[in-house]
Amino acid sequence: MENAPKQRMTVDEFLVWAEAQPGRYELHGGEVFSMAAERTVHAEVKFAVQSALQAGIRKAGLPCFMLPDGMTVRITNDTAHEPDALVYCGPKLPANAIEVPNPVIVVEVLSPSTRRIDASKKLGGYFSLQSLHHYLIVDPEKPPLIHHQRQADGTILTRLISDGTVHLDPPGFSIQMTDIFG
Repeated sequence: MENAPKQRMTVDEFLVWAEAQPGRYELHGGEVFSMAAERTVHAEVKFAVQSALQAGIRKAGLPCFMLPDGMTVRITNDTAHEPDALVYCGPKLPANAIEVPNPVIVVEVLSPSTRRIDASKKLGGYFSLQSLHHYLIVDPEKPPLIHHQRQADGTILTRLISDGTVHLDPPGFSIQMTDIFG
């Protein structure tokens, strides 16, 4: 990612600014960063994850919704991320919403420019949200998938999953690794 405007912004200022810009951006500590163009493998894996999440929700009959990239998740007053996929549960957000206030699952598909941030700064940021139960980090080149899960006592359990099933409870469904990596 590279810097966009030089002035610092709050998330509220950023959301107004970003709606008028071409491209995609994230806000880290008040600084705007543009997101690099995606490679084919990144887009394919991202779509596979989104499809697997959507299918899992439907199969379980849950009152949850999957949203693809493009939605903002506010971490603090000066930090906002745009995950590659997310799931939230409860009432459906309004059609004009650009921010998801209560994700239960977020997914980042690694890219060369965001690999370090996705595995470090975003981990703590996402889990600062009380609604979040699962943070999946997917390397588009190959398994394993990294599954961070909030436990009942508040600790975070990390699993490396190379094959089989990824259990996402709560909210109460699973996805298959073969649906992501073929």
